Amino acid sequence: MIELAKPALDVGLFTNRRDAMLAFWQTVVGLPLRELLPLGGGLQQHRHAIGQSVFKLNHARAPLPDAPESGIRTLVIADPACTAPELLEDPDGNRVRRVPPGFDGVEQLRIDLVVNDLAAHRAYYGDVLGLPALDGNTFACGVSRIRLTEGAATQDPVQQAPGYRYLTVQVFDVRATHAGILARGGREGRPPVRLGDVAHISFVRDPDGNWLEISQRKSITGSLD
Repeated sequence: MIELAKPALDVGLFTNRRDAMLAFWQTVVGLPLRELLPLGGGLQQHRHAIGQSVFKLNHARAPLPDAPESGIRTLVIADPACTAPELLEDPDGNRVRRVPPGFDGVEQLRIDLVVNDLAAHRAYYGDVLGLPALDGNTFACGVSRIRLTEGAATQDPVQQAPGYRYLTVQVFDVRATHAGILARGGREGRPPVRLGDVAHISFVRDPDGNWLEISQRKSITGSLD
């Protein structure tokens, strides 16, 4: 149901610890920095590549609120230099697992998401977003994967707080995609807005309130019309 302009998910986190976090993600995990974007309001986005995905490390100059973690609990990254699974934590305590390509079906990136109601989230990711189910708990978004695990999850997590806070899909038409998700029972996070000549974006939320950014980025689609 979502027509992807890029066959991969992007992931965003927020931090106040820029230097330590960049050192970890670039040196320990080995992600290449592709671009630095000023977002305004004292925010800078350090964009790193994970295959076709973008890992967005958003540094906030002002102190971020102390808030419970979102349902995004672990990033699983396929790394050709990795010979056996390895679980790491960054300086803020975010979990990342490096695995050999193909391990447990991961070719580039998997998001491990803890949810309160597995059935409700299966319906959301499968029926509302229209992502193909690979098994009862795993959905494909292009080459990226989302794996659901039922457990104690935060209801309505804060978006701008330390930790993994949102996922992003790139589409050809933000307005139509956003309206379609709401029509199928999705929950609005923020309505579509235009960011200059760069992108249109909006946000929707899953049954626990985890944030999904819908982005129509001109550099990918070629147009903002």
